[in-house]
Amino acid sequence: MTNVIKLAHGAGGSIMDELLSDLVLKSFSKRTVSNESIGLDSLDDGATISLKDCDIEIVVSTDGHTVDPIFFPGGDIGRLATAGTINDVAVMGARPIAIASALIIEEGFPVSDLKKILQSMDETAREVDVAIITGDTKVMPKGSIDKITVTTTGIGIVPKGSVITDSNLKPGDKIIATGTIGDHGIALMSFREGIEFETELKSDCAPIYEVIQSALAIGGVTCMKDPTRGGISSALNDFAHKSHVSIWIEEEKIPRRPEVLAASDMLGLDPLDIACEGIALIGVASEKAEQTLEHIQKTRYGEDAAIIGEAKVDNPGYVILETYVGGQRIIEKPVGELIPRVC
Repeated sequence: MTNVIKLAHGAGGSIMDELLSDLVLKSFSKRTVSNESIGLDSLDDGATISLKDCDIEIVVSTDGHTVDPIFFPGGDIGRLATAGTINDVAVMGARPIAIASALIIEEGFPVSDLKKILQSMDETAREVDVAIITGDTKVMPKGSIDKITVTTTGIGIVPKGSVITDSNLKPGDKIIATGTIGDHGIALMSFREGIEFETELKSDCAPIYEVIQSALAIGGVTCMKDPTRGGISSALNDFAHKSHVSIWIEEEKIPRRPEVLAASDMLGLDPLDIACEGIALIGVASEKAEQTLEHIQKTRYGEDAAIIGEAKVDNPGYVILETYVGGQRIIEKPVGELIPRVC
């Protein structure tokens, strides 16, 4: 641990992992509600509250959003905050039902922009019939915060014993990416840098509850995660380390837009490390994988879904990419910040 907090400590990579394990986890003595609940130690997309004599569990997830710019191709900070929290609840197998939100606003912020952000939050929540039920609003003196930050807490419900974690992948399971990767991070970076394409590249920011439910309906899902900070590199490494398996990914099967590949090459970035905000990685039992994929592809946000690899028993903890040219390379978690303030 260093003596000061750096940008990389919030980037979703290995440096953030060190902060969480060396400081955050050790600071709290009670990290689960009960022995049956998932708590902070799991470092999953959310946590659970298991109620006595009740046939459901409550899933809770919270997120702070500091994206820059606050309005970007394909969305804004309001849609990002709402969709991101809905997705964190959904990938744990739960039905999102409510959101609490806190707004911290800079003095002088245009009311017209705040109206747009609140409207985006409402529209995104209504896509999946989620209520925004409580919150808080603070205003900071001009110059003490950059425009606006939005914190959202999502609440969902799931039948007891049906929670999906990011640590239950089994050897032989197939890995499905439910959409193209890197769209969000590259759309923001390209917009900041003024990089133009023949067609406008947009963020994939979206609530993907329908996608998740279509996968769960088949009955073979073992593991799920939405690959935000750190991209699919970070999410796949979480799968591999927590589940004690290796993951083998075929490069040619990963869905990627040509604009993302071109911009990544121009900026010296690996698309596998770039944040996504409208897809999930799903581990599925091999015999159910093709049927699950077909169901996902019929949903609004799942048409580009693909099976990109599988879990194996050998070399546990490693993620290995089988390249276009027939070689192999180990995919590691990004160390720190590749594209700052994308979520």
